[in-house]
Amino acid sequence: MADRDAATREEGEPLALRLSAGPFTLIRLALGGPREIFGKCVRIGRTIAIVLSRSEVDRRLRRLQELGFIERRPSRLQIFFGGLDMLRFLIEPGARDYYRAKGISFGFHQLLRVLDDPVSMIDPTGFLSDRDTIVGHVMQVVHLNPIYDLQLIQMFEDGPADLESQVEQMVAGSHPRQATIGAIVEDPGYHARLLDYVRHFRADPETKPLVRAEQTLRANPHFAAAERTFATLPGFIAYCLELPEGPWPLARRFASTREFPIAS
Repeated sequence: MADRDAATREEGEPLALRLSAGPFTLIRLALGGPREIFGKCVRIGRTIAIVLSRSEVDRRLRRLQELGFIERRPSRLQIFFGGLDMLRFLIEPGARDYYRAKGISFGFHQLLRVLDDPVSMIDPTGFLSDRDTIVGHVMQVVHLNPIYDLQLIQMFEDGPADLESQVEQMVAGSHPRQATIGAIVEDPGYHARLLDYVRHFRADPETKPLVRAEQTLRANPHFAAAERTFATLPGFIAYCLELPEGPWPLARRFASTREFPIAS
C-alpha cells in the first residue's frame, strides 16, 4: 500500500504519517495527551449547550439567511433528516469508495476520527457544532468538496478568517492539534491545497472548488445526484425544505427511501 501511494505523490513529497505509522501509534496520536483530551471535552460540552439552545441554532440560521445562503429556514427536524440523507447517500458511500481506492480500512479510519474529535462524527450538517469543531473537521478529512463547510463557517463572523489562520498553522506545523490530525490525514499535500483554496474562496466565492478526484462512485447516477445536491449549503437547505414537515412523515420517508431520488 505504501509503495503504491508513494508512486502517486509528487516527487519529494513525504509519506503521510497515516500511511507510514503502525495502528497503535496512530491510535495513541489521535487520542492525544491531557491537553488534547481536555479540548475534546470542551467541544463536547459546547455541542451539548448548542443542542439545548434553540436561540443559538436560530441565530445561526438567521445569519446564513442574511448572507443569502438560505431563502427560508427549514425546521430542526427537516435539517436532522436532511443530514441523515446527506450522511447515508453521500458522505458514507463517498468515504468508503475513496478509502477503498487508497487501500485504507474505512472502519479503522473512522475510529481514528472518533478518537481525534468525537463531536465531528455525530453532527454531519455542522449546525450543532462550535466553530473549532467545524474547522477541525475540514482539516481532519480530505474532503469530497469543502465548499459546504466554507459556506457554513460563515455562521460565525470571524469563521472564514479563523479557518484560514488554523490551516496556516497546520501547514506551518504549529497547530495545537497537529499530532492528532496528522495521525488521520492520509494526503500530505491536502492542507497546502486547502489553504490555497480557502484564500482564493475568501477573495472570490465563485473560485473553482477543491473537488476530490479519486471517486469512482460518480458513475452511479444516484451518487452523482446526491453530490450535486449536497455539495453546497444552499443545495442542502433547498433539499431540507422539500422534505415533509411532521416527524412521522419524515420517519416514514426515511424508512422507505433506499437510494437518493433522481428527479425525472
